[in-house]
Formats: sequence, C-alpha cells, structure tokens
Amino acid sequence: MHIHILGICGTFMGSLAILARELGYRVTGSDANVYPPMSTQLEAHGIELMTGYSPGHLTPEPDLVIIGNAMSRGNPAVEYVLDKGLHYISGPQWLCEHVLQQRWVLAIAGTHGKTTTSSMLAWILEYAGMQPGYLIGGVPNNFEVSARLGGSPFFVIEADEYDTAFFDKRSKFVHYRPRTLVLNNLEFDHADIFPDLAAIQRQFHHVVRTVPSTGQVIIPQPDKAISEVIGMGCWTPVMTASIGKSDESDERGEWSAQLTSEDGSAFDILHQGKNLGQVRWDMTGQHNVANGLMALIAARHVGVLPQHAIEALSAFAGVKRRMEKVAEVAGITVYDDFAHHPTAIATTLQGLRAQVGNDNIVAIIEPRSNTMRLGAHRAALAESATLADEVIWYQPAGLDWSLDDIVHGYEDKMRVATTVDNILARIKQKVAPGTHLVVMSNGGFEGIHQRLVGVLEDKFIKDKASGDKCNG
Repeated sequence: MHIHILGICGTFMGSLAILARELGYRVTGSDANVYPPMSTQLEAHGIELMTGYSPGHLTPEPDLVIIGNAMSRGNPAVEYVLDKGLHYISGPQWLCEHVLQQRWVLAIAGTHGKTTTSSMLAWILEYAGMQPGYLIGGVPNNFEVSARLGGSPFFVIEADEYDTAFFDKRSKFVHYRPRTLVLNNLEFDHADIFPDLAAIQRQFHHVVRTVPSTGQVIIPQPDKAISEVIGMGCWTPVMTASIGKSDESDERGEWSAQLTSEDGSAFDILHQGKNLGQVRWDMTGQHNVANGLMALIAARHVGVLPQHAIEALSAFAGVKRRMEKVAEVAGITVYDDFAHHPTAIATTLQGLRAQVGNDNIVAIIEPRSNTMRLGAHRAALAESATLADEVIWYQPAGLDWSLDDIVHGYEDKMRVATTVDNILARIKQKVAPGTHLVVMSNGGFEGIHQRLVGVLEDKFIKDKASGDKCNG
C-alpha cells in the first residue's frame, strides 16, 4: 500500500510517516520546507521527500493521502485530491485507527513542555524494560528517532490541541483516547485558530471526557486554567503535582518536587510528603523539573516504581532543539531552542541564567509561530527576555507588525535585525569568550545555527591561526 503525506516535514506528520513505514507501507511525502532534523530522519527511513505541493507528486495515484493540518483549501495538492476523489484522511484519525487502537495510550497535553515530557516518559518506560511505542514532536536524544511502534501495549504520545485538518476542526488530541492523560499547564496560544483561552479549555474538556473511569488524569497544582477544565466535568481519578517551593498545604499536590539546586539540576521527589529519592541530571530550569515530575507520575500509573523512574530521569539526555548545545567555539556556547511563546522564552532563560550565573547571555529570537506572527503575545515579549544580557529580535519578512515597538524602553539591551546577515555581523563584532548564544525559533531560521558556528570559527580560530603565521 502506498501512502502519500502532505505536510510530511511537520513534527507530527514526520513522526506519523515513520510509524507508517514501520508498519510496512510505502511512504512518500510533500512539504514546502524541507530541513533537518526531520528531513534527515525521514530520508534515513527510506521515505521519499518532494519539495512543494505539485499535483504531479500524486501521480501515479497513491492508495491513501494523509493530509496535515497545515494544508488548506487552495493548496494545489489538496485541490487535486478533492477533484480526483482520492482517498484521504487526517493524520490523527489515521493514527487512531492504525496504531492506537487497543493500546494503553499515555498522552501529554499542555501549552508548554509536551515534547520534553513525552520524551522523558518514553525514556522512563524504556529504562524500565517496557519497550513503549511513542510519537513525539521532536527527536529525543535517548532514542534518536521521533516515533516507533514499540513492543508492548504502551504508547506515549505528544497530544497537541491544534486543529486536526481543514476538514476536521477538532483538536488533534480528541482522537487519541488516552488511558493516562497529563495536562502539563494551560495558557492562551494558537491565536490563529482559538479566539480566547475559554475555547482552548473547551477542547481540553473534550479530551478529558474520553479518559475512562479506570484511567488517570494528572494535573499541576495550582493552575487555575486547568482547574477550570476539570471543573467542567471529569469522570476519572485526578492526581495532583506541584513544585514544592511553598509550605502552604493547599498549593501542594499529592506528588511534589523539591529543588535542591537553584538551577533545577537536582531535585527530590516526594509522595504525600515522603521523600522517595533525588534526580540529578543535565537539565536545568524549574519547568523541566515540573516536566520530569509529571512523567514520573504517569509512569507510576503503568507500574514503574518511582525509584526506577528517578534513575531513568537522571540518565535523560534531552531533546534535539530543546536547549540543545550545538557547538562550543573559543569558550562561546551556541544553543538551539524551540521556544515559541513568552512563557517558554522566560523559563528557558531563567534555567540558563541559574546555570551560568553572571556569564554573558545573548538571545536571538525569531517570532515565527502563527500566534507570534499574529502579535497575540507581543506585549509580553520584551519582558520575557530580560534575563538575557542582549536580545536580538529577528523581524522576518511578512510579519505585519513591527518588533521596534516591543524594544521601546529596552534599547540598552534589545535591538531588531531584519536579516540573518545583520545578526551574524553583530555577533562577529560584539561576542566574546564566555558568552552563551541562545537561538530561539520553531523553524529552520535560515540555517543560522551553523552559520553562527562558522562566524565564530572565522573570528576566533582561523583569524588566530592566520595571525600566528604572520607572527612566525
């Protein structure tokens, strides 16, 4: 059977393609933008990629077309599918029917931390010998692949609230039918499809309604938006979790994490106040502590002892593009991060600041997500990045509002660049050893990460070598 996927390089659709290939299907796909790590991963699995959405990609006709949620009416490939009456389906529905049926699904939902928490949970189950299947919107370093079928009933999935397809406007996660559901956190996001927070809460309520009474819903405490979702109706036992920074009992969950290092690189796990052990890992930030706690509780629901989960978390190697260290050149460290929301920017910088102390931090930020491009969060952007010593905001083509507005009042540390070349020139001129360069974007950002490495090598390695030759 031949499956063709439209929008195959998206994090969800690319992972779906790998599962279809593992099931034995011939898989091809089209996308407007093809870039690593997803393109590299797909090609390694023998999946043929095509650039653009030419109807010619659909001849000879595939047996099935899976249409990604980035596709809309007017797209030439979509119009061809409809005109020719080709058999088509959404990605989440295909996943439900062909992979998730009869599996114990552990779903991770929330505005922030879905990819990281899903990766942690899959790794905990793997460490415990449970051979889980999983689909994650990123590449966990413990696995080096974003999806697999696994060898047990357990399947971990990153459960996104974004809409399913142009012909199915329900959130993707309502298709997954989880038995274990983690609701990490909830803020307003996806301004391109949701008018307000209440509309997102309604979708979260829909997924809560699908969890059986023998399942479990895991929520943070306190989180007003999620508490309101549970208040809309819940027929499943609810487990609560918190970061143990407050002594007020009404803010403590049944499970909690107590930071033992300021940067979050070590923390204790407590259940009903009893200390079960300490996680020591290479991750930083309170947000990652919360992610790890949620993953541990979810793993406990399927039988993993907390002590085993603590060992697994201590060996967790992170996720590509989540504060991933790209390179270190002459004492300058370059990181790649997926931050796509003011809260994500703030928590990422908070974790890094706690880790590096007074070292110089330069943040290079592209507001690329649909919500960012619509300007829904622009009032919070400048404040979210104040822990960096310098911030370069990239004004991409097509952004219909000016980033100059957000840097007003922050001119001492923030500036706007309109080209990647301008950013590189600024870095080459100003950066010094001991600096941490954090690139934040949920896209390819014109290959800026490796271009930064090249600029640093030119300045600190090649120029030095040239000077040494002259002095000799």
